[in-house]
Amino acid sequence: MRTLVRMSNTGLRERKKRRMYQDVSEVAIGLFLERGFDAVSVAEIAAAAEISKPTLFRYFPAKEDLVLHRFAGHEQEAARVVDERSEGQSPLDALRLHFLDGLERCDPVTGLNDAEPVLAFHRLLYGTPSLVARLYGFLERSEEALARALGGDLEARLAAGQIVAVRRILAMENVRRMAAGERVAEVRADAVAAAGLAFRQLEAGLKRYA
Repeated sequence: MRTLVRMSNTGLRERKKRRMYQDVSEVAIGLFLERGFDAVSVAEIAAAAEISKPTLFRYFPAKEDLVLHRFAGHEQEAARVVDERSEGQSPLDALRLHFLDGLERCDPVTGLNDAEPVLAFHRLLYGTPSLVARLYGFLERSEEALARALGGDLEARLAAGQIVAVRRILAMENVRRMAAGERVAEVRADAVAAAGLAFRQLEAGLKRYA
């Protein structure tokens, strides 16, 4: 019984911690969208979230992390796709199908989403130099995780770098077209075709993972 209670308490604490991350991040993003990233202080965010500055910094060591928390669940995504692929399925095929599924679902990570809140978030993210710089840390960690999933050797690290770069370029092309005012229905076919081309090129050069 004591063991069950401890497990229950641990699960509750973890859920409360995740909610804290989510809630504070959303409060901060709301303020940034309203006034601009540089115009909002950490003290103002803490006050709006009804926590102290030291508590905020325990959760988010840098102000930029308040925004990039929205990507937190995606940092290990490519690695998970490779680890959880079907028996007999190649890593690149799993990643290709996963990206195409993201396009179908208009997952904001693929860039193919014309909902105004998503467009506003992308304007905030890509229009703030310090956030763009911080985003590269996310990409590096995603690349490292994927490299481990692919085997961890030099060839795996080279492959992971190419795969992460391709996914980023595909997403940024979609972001660019959404920001220019095009709609998902106008862009989807081109986005699917571009993903197909990109993954064919990867498969041609990364035969070990095809």
